[in-house]
Amino acid sequence: MILQRLTSALTKVRILNGFMGENKTNVRSKITTPSGAILPEPKRTPFGFVRVICGVVLGLLVGATISKNMANFLEENDLFVPSDDDDDDD
Repeated sequence: MILQRLTSALTKVRILNGFMGENKTNVRSKITTPSGAILPEPKRTPFGFVRVICGVVLGLLVGATISKNMANFLEENDLFVPSDDDDDDD
């Protein structure tokens, strides 16, 4: 049963792809239309790299502000206070 299904699947693949590279058409649908015409160049995003840099900088600033506020909150409520014993290496 499994062998029969496997052989039928392989024959369908061979029929669709062509056996040994025969009947192979080189159609690149992302570059050409079905009629063969070349598609126009994709529209470029203006200031794409600058937008990425601005997004990263904004994310870093927001993350630093949130972490600073949380550290101040934890220290004010005595939930986490760094020990001064670590500074003495004598």
